[in-house]
Formats: sequence, structure tokens, C-alpha cells
Amino acid sequence: MMDWMRNLEVGIPALLEDGIKLLIYAGESDLICNCIGNSRWVHAMEWSGQQEFIASHITPFIVVGEEAGLLKSYGPLSFLKVHDAGHMVPMDQPRVALEMLRWTQGDLTQAPENEVADMR
Repeated sequence: MMDWMRNLEVGIPALLEDGIKLLIYAGESDLICNCIGNSRWVHAMEWSGQQEFIASHITPFIVVGEEAGLLKSYGPLSFLKVHDAGHMVPMDQPRVALEMLRWTQGDLTQAPENEVADMR
């Protein structure tokens, strides 16, 4: 059995169109799957909510009263840049990773609509 990388990005728009919630995240210090590259493909991805996602505000992602990252969401799509984390976000920021998992039960924790510097 061979382990080959496959581009799974091509199937994501169909999931979004079906209303399936999707969180794309990256540690801000990730050198393997860097945050800037991930943000660019998420913003470039063509789906019915693309323009609204691009225009949506970036808000602080608050965990235990502190900013743990920057969150951008529209409809079923969320992109999270995690502060003080590399490629292994759950190892670098376990409490933040737990909060990220809570999105399966509802919305991600968000601070009020405070616009923050652009992630693109």
C-alpha cells in the first residue's frame, strides 16, 4: 500500500453546498501547511458563498478569555489561524484544539464583531 498525497480540495465545494460545516485551520507557525497558503486556497475556492466569505469580517477566537487565533466564517465555512501553534495544533495548543472540536455541536466561540487585520 502506498501513501500518496491527493488533492481533496476539489470535493470541498460540494460539501459546503450541502450545508456541511467545515473548519479549515492552520497554526500561524506551521512551515508544512502554512497559514498564508491555506488562507489563499480557501479564499480562492469557488462555491456559492465565496464572495460573502471573502467579504466577511475576521474576529478574534477567544479561549479562556484570551485571543487564541483569528476566525473568519460565512455559512458552513470557517477558517481559523491559531496563534502560537505550528503543524501540530492539538499538541501546541490543546485547549484551543478542544474548543475547535466544539464547533461540531454548534458555533465556534467568537468575540463580538471586531474587525482584525486581513489574513490573506
